[in-house]
This record gives sequence, C-alpha cells and structure tokens, in this order.
Amino acid sequence: MAPFDTLQSQLKAAPRTWLITGVAGFIGSNLLETLLKLEQHVVGLDNFATGFQANLDEVQSLVSPEQWARFHFIEGDIGSLAACREAVLIDGEPVDHVLHQAALGSVPRSIADPVATNAANISGHLNMLVAAKDAGVKRFVYAASSSTYGDHTALPKLEDRIGKPLSPYAVTKVVNEMYADVFAGTYGFKATGLRYFNVFGKRQDPNGAYAAVIPTWAGAMLTDETLFINGDGETSRDFCYIANAVQANLLAATADDEAQGEIYNVAVGGRTTLNQLFDYLRRALAEQDVDYAKTPTYRDFRSGDVRHSQADIGKAQRLLGYEPSHAVVEGISEAMPWYIDYFRQQKR
Repeated sequence: MAPFDTLQSQLKAAPRTWLITGVAGFIGSNLLETLLKLEQHVVGLDNFATGFQANLDEVQSLVSPEQWARFHFIEGDIGSLAACREAVLIDGEPVDHVLHQAALGSVPRSIADPVATNAANISGHLNMLVAAKDAGVKRFVYAASSSTYGDHTALPKLEDRIGKPLSPYAVTKVVNEMYADVFAGTYGFKATGLRYFNVFGKRQDPNGAYAAVIPTWAGAMLTDETLFINGDGETSRDFCYIANAVQANLLAATADDEAQGEIYNVAVGGRTTLNQLFDYLRRALAEQDVDYAKTPTYRDFRSGDVRHSQADIGKAQRLLGYEPSHAVVEGISEAMPWYIDYFRQQKR
C-alpha cells in the first residue's frame, strides 16, 4: 500500500484536529474537503481577501452533514496575532496540525503592491509561527514557493540551491523559510515548508488580474475569447495538480520527527511549455465536446517571471513517501469539468 493510502486509513481510524489558514482559498478549500472526508476535525481561518465563501459552500455540498459539523470557521486575519492565537486553540487545547496556506500570492500582485504582500506573507507568517509555538502545536506545515529559486537557472531545482529572488513575492517566501529555520534553532519549533510549483485544479479563481494561467486560459477558451501567451510560448513550468499538493501537506504534517523542519519541492518533476499547455487544455475541452478553434496571441514576457522551472522531488519521495498521483495531462482532464460548470454558472 502506498504511504498516502496508509496515512488516510490511519487518519480515519484516529481523527485529529487541524487548522487550515486560508481555508476559503484554492488550496485551503481542497485541503478542507479532503480532511473532512477523512473524518477529521478542522478549524479554518480566512479573511476572504482572496478566498471565497462559495468555495466553502461547495465543500459543504460535497461532504456529509456529519462531516461538515466537524468544521469550525473563524473569520479573521493572520495579520492579527490575536486571531492566530484564537485559531490554534480549541477549548484551551492546541490543534494537532497547522497547515498554513494563507498568503497574498502572485508575482504581478507583489510588484504592484509590495507593502500588502509583505504584510500578509511575512508579518502574517510570523504571527502564525508565534501563535503555534506558544500554544504547543505538534506539527506546522506552511506554503513555500518555487519562486524562492529566483535567478538560479540550473534544472531540476534542488532544495538546497537557490538564487536571488526576482520579485517582492519571492522575497517574502525566502523570508518565510528563514523565519522557520530561526524558530527551529532558537525555540526548537520545527516548521516544514512546501515549495509549490504551479499548483492548479478545481476552485482556483479564474477571474481577476492575478489569476493563474490554467484557469485564465480555460476561461478564455470556454467563453471563446482570445488567449494570450506571455513571450514565445517556450517558457516552461512544472505544473502540479491539486491532489498532489494535498497529499504532500498531509504527509508532511504527519511525518516522523526527522522529516520535520525541512523544505520540500511539491511538483511532478516534469516540464511543460506554455505552447504544450495550450494544446493540453484544448484537448481536454475536446474530450468534453467543447471546440476552441482560435490561435493564441503572443505578447511580451512578464516582469519577474523565470524562464524555466522544474522540480527535483526526490527529497519528498525519500523522506515523506510522496508520490504524485496526477501528471499534468491527467490533472487538466480531471479539473476541466469544474471549469466548464463554473463558467456555465457565470452565464446564468
């Protein structure tokens, strides 16, 4: 039996209490759905800056009433230490695991407003570390980022080799890792970082100026609009389906002590160019009897973006038992019905 299958059986047999920050967001709501289906008790913290009530409503529709009753939501901001302290304690007892996903994502957003990005991603991260340490939380996992690799061009990316950050967002993610390292050395409190590589899937916001490429392109195709590619289309990424990210979080939160306090790449270990991605999306739509006949329009490269990215996932495989369940094509095919349904509802 695969390590993640074994873990799921163990969790069902002996439920634990989890805190998810950013629970109304894309990754947070997927973590919530998985944990509730595993009969876990979950506390969620969100200020709805980038998350949506609709995501929580959708999760509620996908679990049983008994499972939903195990969820306790707190509307609050990680920028408030008091809110963080409230979230890590349930009836005076610390939660077992913290999955800290709350942040202001997006390289372009950070370039447009570095102050807001810094406040959420650095001050908020520090507040969560302090609250969890003081409460005596057993395990702390946080969302790190592949942007940490910066201008380091060698592929695949190894956790112990990074370059200079290329955006304010990347700076905040480097600082997150530095704070985690300092907390381990100074207080003996270990926080495990997961460097996400271009995670995608259902409930990823397709709208807004800072939407990620896959939901943006899916939306353009489904509404028969022109699709834009930044650069020549040969920029490549290690796109990672949400199920892989959920798996990594749960494995990291429950791993042995020796595996705690580390940094892990979370990806599939592959490379997909933007031109290939366009073809994959068009084929996934065709599988759903949707035809997109337009050709993409190429425009300038985007400021702050790296040219190529690919993860070495060997460390997560060795220490966590992580094995991606979905390659990029499989993930796109699985996610496409959600995007189709989403945009159909938008038309109503």
